[in-house]
Amino acid sequence: MDIKEIQSLIKFVAKSGASEVKLEMEDVKITIKTGSSKTETTIVQAAPVASVPQAMPAPAPVAAAPASAPAETASNDAAEDTSKYITIKSPIIGTFYRKPSPDKPNFVEVGSEIKTGDTVCIIEAMKLFNEIESEVSGKIVKILADDSSPVEFDQPLFLVDPS
Repeated sequence: MDIKEIQSLIKFVAKSGASEVKLEMEDVKITIKTGSSKTETTIVQAAPVASVPQAMPAPAPVAAAPASAPAETASNDAAEDTSKYITIKSPIIGTFYRKPSPDKPNFVEVGSEIKTGDTVCIIEAMKLFNEIESEVSGKIVKILADDSSPVEFDQPLFLVDPS
């Protein structure tokens, strides 16, 4: 594993929102810990062994970056109107669901009051259903994703009025 692959891995982990990742291969052990604004990397490497090509998950952020660029330019016009709102964004890639099951009511609607820690939606990723909790308190102003639709990492899902 060369330095460019390690740097790509660090950037990928930082963007994913994971707090700690450990990677162990035959000749390399890597631990990446991310904090509020600091990334710490520990690399322990044993004696060199004949190199074998390794599959890297690094292309994923490259594919996600161009997809989010057009969304940013389209939202620049609306940014003036929504600047007072807080955006709840998707922490993972997956399928967005507004309710816990088809026969249950939605977690939140436009106008719903939410508190920090309230579940606002579910995102299914690799057959796991992840409850997404609000990190802010306020009132839901707009729901930006359609039910049962795919969402990207860091895609805006809700606008919240904190007042």
